[in-house]
Amino acid sequence: MNFTSKFLFFSFGSLFLFACNSNKNESFVDPLLTNRDTTVSPTSNFFYHANGSWFKKNPIAASDQSNGIFNTIGDTINSQIRQICEKSAALTDAKQGSNEQKIGDFYASGMDTIAIEKAGLTPLKSELAKIASVKDVVTLMKEIAHLHTIGSSPAFSFYIGQDDKMSLKYALFFMQGGLGLGDRDYYFNTDERTTEIRSEYKKHLQAMQLLMGESKEIANKNASIIYKLESDLAKVSRKLEEQRDPVKNYNKMSLSKFNELTSNISWENVLVELGVKKADSVIVRQPEFFQALNGMVKTVSIEDWKVYLKWNLIDSYSNYLTSKIRKQNFKFYATIMNGVKEQKPRWENIVNQTNGSLGELIGQIYVKEYLPAGSKEKLLEIGNSIRDVYAQHIKKLDWMSEPTKKKALHKLSKIVMKVGYPDKWKDMSKLKITRESYCQNVMNSNTWDYNFMASKYGKKVDKSEWAMYPQTYNAYYDPSNNEIVVPACNIIVPGFEGRMPDDAILYGIIGGSTFGHEITHGFDDQGSQYDENGNLNNWWTPEDLAKFQVKTKLIVEQFNNFKVLGNKHVNGEATQGENIADLGGVVMGLEAFKRTPQYKNNVKISGFSPIQRYFLAYGYAWMVNINDEALGNQIMTDVHAPAQFRINGPLSNIQEFYTAFKVKKGDKMYLAPEKRVLIW
Repeated sequence: MNFTSKFLFFSFGSLFLFACNSNKNESFVDPLLTNRDTTVSPTSNFFYHANGSWFKKNPIAASDQSNGIFNTIGDTINSQIRQICEKSAALTDAKQGSNEQKIGDFYASGMDTIAIEKAGLTPLKSELAKIASVKDVVTLMKEIAHLHTIGSSPAFSFYIGQDDKMSLKYALFFMQGGLGLGDRDYYFNTDERTTEIRSEYKKHLQAMQLLMGESKEIANKNASIIYKLESDLAKVSRKLEEQRDPVKNYNKMSLSKFNELTSNISWENVLVELGVKKADSVIVRQPEFFQALNGMVKTVSIEDWKVYLKWNLIDSYSNYLTSKIRKQNFKFYATIMNGVKEQKPRWENIVNQTNGSLGELIGQIYVKEYLPAGSKEKLLEIGNSIRDVYAQHIKKLDWMSEPTKKKALHKLSKIVMKVGYPDKWKDMSKLKITRESYCQNVMNSNTWDYNFMASKYGKKVDKSEWAMYPQTYNAYYDPSNNEIVVPACNIIVPGFEGRMPDDAILYGIIGGSTFGHEITHGFDDQGSQYDENGNLNNWWTPEDLAKFQVKTKLIVEQFNNFKVLGNKHVNGEATQGENIADLGGVVMGLEAFKRTPQYKNNVKISGFSPIQRYFLAYGYAWMVNINDEALGNQIMTDVHAPAQFRINGPLSNIQEFYTAFKVKKGDKMYLAPEKRVLIW
């Protein structure tokens, strides 16, 4: 289960956020003031009121699907990582196996387009030969398993993670997967946009077959084979919202039972190929999917399966192959699916991939050269303040009984806060990187990542591990460890380079939409089902759970009523966890802010009262403008609601917002008191 929930990008200033002495005579342009669109009333649409002027001045670039705080600071981060990559690539005496050698050679291989064009499909030659040698169900399943170890994911999904009910043990998880369109609804929804995407996907499959060297006749035939096979997998795949129930998606069984359920597949052989030995049990997220797959390995011909596997491999590595293959992949997945018209500069794509593959190594350099000193301490100060007010809120809840409050407070007190960067780095010494082949470097990295995961099985759970790099502006809550992880980069706020942001900014962005949001994930519709030790275990009284579910149902209904692109609705069920976390976060950030001198002394800045400034800061945290194509894709595949509703939704439930901006009955931001919901 992925509880990663927020993407906030901030720029680095030349001075530390919490230790700077700005020149009082220096001209300062307050982004909360200049980003606003005063032609839009805050009582009508607070999202556009807070950010509309910035959107007008900064249209979405042809090479992006969105623009806003993500992109602006993402450019800054990429520029800094580029410096690390280019500096490493320029070294002529880098020690073999050193971080600099691997980073430099990986980046250089990606920038060597001449070698990439000359190689064509050669880097995948041996893998394509393995697929061609498949002759029966046994070798088919072995090859499917092998492809999983190198970064492809045909037929299903597999990973090794903590057992939901025994968090101190690693378990084997099998899930639905194998869909080129990502989500099952793309294969069946009948609206105009989805129908058009299906049509374009079939054309994409044909075009890719031609680029793989097939004749037009064979290309058309293979495209039909692939689409039919994926459609059959999609038919037995659960909807996005159905995958959110941790109990219904926890089906633990012995390996022998799994074999019984799928008698045509020998999972012992599959697991050997997956690098797992002596497995006694598995957790099957969607048993019905694997029952259908069990039938398909017999009813679908081996030759058709080979067509599908070959496509899956090429699709997985298309961005690391020839320009024609990359362009076709971009045309469908970026342009048609997400409305992006132009590819980014080559260096930016390679920087992103180098960071994605070697982020652990880049992070070590990044911490030394770019990270503000004292970040951990400041983040912990804000995080502890949020946790403190959270405890006070729980104690005062009028809908929760004392026994459940006691357990909620115990869980809250046990939440581990990992901030800044890891205390120890992963050992990537066995990863081989050269300048010879970009595609091979990516495959080597994928294989290392897989082997690192596979090596965990049977070992003690490493609670010190991070699933995020220090140079990543993001944060997450992990229910199995009952922990939140906040990289140190979250400490910096754009527009305040070289000066101390006021507390309204700190608590609106870092306190509310970061710490408050992530802590609330421990108490959302999913996280609330895990106890203080990270185990799927009900700690609620039946009465309190029923009251909680009434409140979460209200959140679902609120977001179901939000419409985009004419008549498309936000999926309130699928997004409810993030919506609960947004609401809890902004409430806790506000309560923590009320303890600061700025709030208590009613200090105005740029003409805004402290509380107005707090809400504007929260709006700034989600300053994201997105094109229609990407928006349509988001509401079908993402558990996060569109940015405007992550602002307007929670704020419409908070009385202090009504008071601060004089929202009254009849205003679009107004919700009748009986429809407002506050949970935590």
